[in-house]
Amino acid sequence: MLKRHSKIVLDSEIARFIMVGGVSFVIDLGLLMLLHEVFLVDLVLATPIAFLTSLGFNYALQRIFTFRADNGKSVSFIKYCLLVVFNTLAIDVIVNVFDLLGAGYQLGKVVSTIMTTAWNFLLYKHWIFKPNASEREQNDEGVVVPRQ
Repeated sequence: MLKRHSKIVLDSEIARFIMVGGVSFVIDLGLLMLLHEVFLVDLVLATPIAFLTSLGFNYALQRIFTFRADNGKSVSFIKYCLLVVFNTLAIDVIVNVFDLLGAGYQLGKVVSTIMTTAWNFLLYKHWIFKPNASEREQNDEGVVVPRQ
């Protein structure tokens, strides 16, 4: 029974996407705490080191494990970096708007996380890790699907 459920989860792109995102967050927070609290690295330096490390991990696993992409690595990495810049600006705006409206930056952070998670999945699937035409085939119903 457990084996069947784990297969269902691992066959789901959205489940793999959320799992990789969760592990990326743990790496980000864990490395930040390790650098700052154990090795006494200043937050100004520890924060970007942890964040960029988790981004590298996230990109690699989303590409390999979640979307099983075979498209051009350099092109998808550039698209990924552009999305990171956009997300950073969007999160900053959303968090600050919530704070200015008196709803609190914490709620803004939750809302921005939900929003970026939703559009990131769609953009990863249909733009960043989208298979090339040569990497797709038609299923029995004539629907174009990535080759497995």
